[in-house]
Order: sequence, then C-alpha cells, then structure tokens
Amino acid sequence: MSIELAIDLGTHSTLVWQRGRGLVMNEPSVVAVNQRGGKVVAVGNDAIKEVRQKPIQLALERPLRGGTVTDYQLTYDMMSALYARFGVTRLSRATVIVSIPSQATDVERSALRDAATRRGSPTVHFMEEPLAAAIGAKLPVQDPVGSMVVDIGGGNTEASVVSMGGLVLTASDRIGGLDLDEAVQSWLRDHVGIGVGDRTAEQVKHALGRAWPTGTVGKARVRGRDLNTGETAEVVVSSEDMRMALDPGVTQIVRTVVAALGDSPPELAQDIMSQGIVLTGGGAMLTGLDERITAETQVRVRQAEDPTRCVIHGMGAALESGVRWSGIFEE
Repeated sequence: MSIELAIDLGTHSTLVWQRGRGLVMNEPSVVAVNQRGGKVVAVGNDAIKEVRQKPIQLALERPLRGGTVTDYQLTYDMMSALYARFGVTRLSRATVIVSIPSQATDVERSALRDAATRRGSPTVHFMEEPLAAAIGAKLPVQDPVGSMVVDIGGGNTEASVVSMGGLVLTASDRIGGLDLDEAVQSWLRDHVGIGVGDRTAEQVKHALGRAWPTGTVGKARVRGRDLNTGETAEVVVSSEDMRMALDPGVTQIVRTVVAALGDSPPELAQDIMSQGIVLTGGGAMLTGLDERITAETQVRVRQAEDPTRCVIHGMGAALESGVRWSGIFEE
C-alpha cells in the first residue's frame, strides 16, 4: 500500500498529515546538531530534549527561514528523518505534498525540491501555502468570487486573493512570528538591559503582545540575564511596552495586506470588501491584529478557526479528496 503525506514545512513548526490517519505530527522545525562533526542527531521535539541533556556537545538549529531553505544539508537531513519516521522509502511508492511560499524564487523552490527528493519519496508536489490556508480556513476557493487570506507564519507573511480554485495574486514580506519574538528580545535588551531566550520571548509576546491599544494595560514579570552583571534579573513590562516593541513588525504586516488589496482587480476587491479578510498562521493570534488591519483598510477582519493548522488542514483536504484542482499542485 502506498504512503501519502502532506508536509507543512514551516519556519517555526513542521506539521504532517497522512492520508487515512489525519494530523500525525506537529513539532518545532529544529534539528539537534553535533558541534564537532556537524551531524544531525535528532529533529523536532527529540532535538529539543537532546540539546537540553547535552548543551555543550549539541546545538539547536533551524534549517528554514521565511518558509524557505537556508541550510540545504540540514533541511535534507530533517526531511530524511521525517521520511524514516513515516516509513517512506524509494520502494514505498510514496506521494508527498510539501508546502511552499507562493513567492518563493526558482532557486528556493529547487533547493526544497532537492532536499525532499534526494532520499525517500519518488513523487513530490508543491502546494502554495496561501491557497492551502484558504482551503483550511473553509473559504469558497472554487467559487467565482474573490476571497482574501493573510497567512502569517514563523518567517513569512503572504496576503493573497483566491478565486476559481487558484491564487489570483499575492503580496508577501519576510516578516513573521519569529521576527516578532526577536523584536521582543531586542526591546528587553535595549530598554531594560536583560537578555532572554527564544522561548521566553515567545511567552512574553503571547501574554502581553498587542497590535492595537486596548482598554486595559496588562503587566508581567520577566526574568532574564542582566547584561551588565551577568546575573539573573527580573523586570516588570507592560502590554503597552510590547505594543511599541512589536509596532515596526506589525506595520510591515499591515503594509503587505494593503498592497494586496490595492492590486486586487476591482470586481474581486468588491467581494473582499463584502466578505472580509481572514487571518491564518501563528501570527494571526497576536491580540488586536484584526482590529489594526480593520482600522487601516476599512475591511472587516477575522481570525480563522484553528489558525495555526489551516495550511496543513487545507493540504490534508486536498490529499484526502484526491482532486487535482487547477493551481493547487505544482510539479
């Protein structure tokens, strides 16, 4: 029996859908690398566990940035580990669909294809992330109307118009959730003099991050390393502090949405004005982002149900249906 997988290979997380089983994996897009020989010893959750146990020998690396390959060998090793986990070999007659940003260059597409096919699957297709997100968000992608989906991933934002089963246009920017985490780290370093790790920065963003002023100001204690003394320190930061820290990145995201709206054909733009804009991806969960985009575009904005899984749900729906819709798969 053949194996059919859909792989949402994101900057922040990797999700895998297997036909007949549904979602079978949702883990960080990281690998544990031996610092001496450069060998990958684990991926995903296992990689995090290994690095915590051996922090001197191993380093945690992200093979992708902006949804595309930045380290070819590490991406290849990660794909090989995924194939091994799900029993994909050259003899297994496997079919794999891999997500890719719609605005990826030919070089980026080629690098991802090579990493996905050097070992394992003999049949690989690409599925553009905005279209998968629109399907996963249950937008009427096959109807003769225009719908807009804004997919905000770990390293990339794509604002796309979909209609008649395909992408009409996309505006994109290399800005995403990980960049917002880095903005939190930079603000804490520059304004209160403490250094925090990626995990703490993400937690602060989720707890206090704002894209739009709210009626109440939240506060939280943040523990990190004092950059002057090197000792552990604790500071109090507010949601207004984090709104200012995140504002440059949020502004980039809003500009991407405005650009897509401005380039939309008039008849489809009218549909979008009527139906609104849907946000997907982990970045969609930033408090007040829907309000900020609504205020600057005068178009109603809503967050999709289960936004972090819209892409993989859309890919899974395509995989399960077996329908080769126009514009969905790219050989």
